[in-house]
Amino acid sequence: MNPLRLSAVSLLLAAMAGAALAAESMDGGLSRHAFSEPQMGTEARIVVYAHDGAQARRAAGAGFARIRQLDAVLSDYRSDSELRRLGARAGAGPVHVSADLFAVLQAAQSLAERSDGAFDVTRGAVTRIWRQARKLDEMPDPVRIRQALASGSYRDLQLDPERGTVSLARPGIQLDVGGIAKGYVAEQALQAIRAAGAERALVALGGDIAVGAPPPNEPGWRIDVAPLDVPGAPPGTTLLLKHAAVSTAGDAEQWMEIDGVRYSHVLDARTGWPLTFRSTTTVVAPRGLQADGLDTAASVLGTEAGLRLVAGVPDSAVLMVRQDPDGRVQRVASKDWPSPAPTTVTAALETFP
Repeated sequence: MNPLRLSAVSLLLAAMAGAALAAESMDGGLSRHAFSEPQMGTEARIVVYAHDGAQARRAAGAGFARIRQLDAVLSDYRSDSELRRLGARAGAGPVHVSADLFAVLQAAQSLAERSDGAFDVTRGAVTRIWRQARKLDEMPDPVRIRQALASGSYRDLQLDPERGTVSLARPGIQLDVGGIAKGYVAEQALQAIRAAGAERALVALGGDIAVGAPPPNEPGWRIDVAPLDVPGAPPGTTLLLKHAAVSTAGDAEQWMEIDGVRYSHVLDARTGWPLTFRSTTTVVAPRGLQADGLDTAASVLGTEAGLRLVAGVPDSAVLMVRQDPDGRVQRVASKDWPSPAPTTVTAALETFP
């Protein structure tokens, strides 16, 4: 992987291997420090501006610790995660869950309702079938897909905010929050870094990025949205962000090709089948929890419905680039999609608890 690439989003920042540390003197007594660790199946990167290395290490350490904590809550891969334990109690009545898991499921349910089921975290059985298919490089049995779809939907997931409980109405429902969790983790890691005294920070988990106050003497963090890798695609663009989140969904990394058809890892939760066209969808939003879910849902819904979905979230915008079956490339963006840098997008990530 190119060290400057983070999924379909690349940072104009130096990537650091392992837990290495880099520092560069800046005005105001702050210096730049970059850290990297393998987390949540990807490379977690944290950049902070601090007065010295000790402060930077404390802040980054708090961010990585929060990421590890949330991985134990939200992972679909860990059999001991809180998410998997909840799934094991499907059909058994209300289960009290942590505030983090409740927050993610609550946001997922809201998105499921607004997308009419195009986004649905109760389709874990379907995503596991396609995950295995990509591993074996073979098509899954359509009968298995239909059976997995019949196990339940978001309508079988009930939340009780007053009691902090979750109920999965039907046995066999499996949860997968992979389409929304990394954005939440990135924003929460950023909050932990800020609490440790570093206001000027960035957290990246693959294609999910959350940024706080900008680097010293800069209007924002420069983030490059890479172009769709097909002939005739428009060039990428550079964003300048502060106190915001950005997330990209597409088929640039996870996909399989069978009989000349490219199957994305992005699934339409209504049908149980992946998208089969080249696309990239990038969302800028106040919170990572918003940006991460919106980019997936908008990808599935398509340009018109996707634009309407994102427009329903204040201070959010979307850029969609898609290749039609005839090879033509379409670029669609919100009317308030940020212009290339140095335009600054300001959101209110720091105002959230």
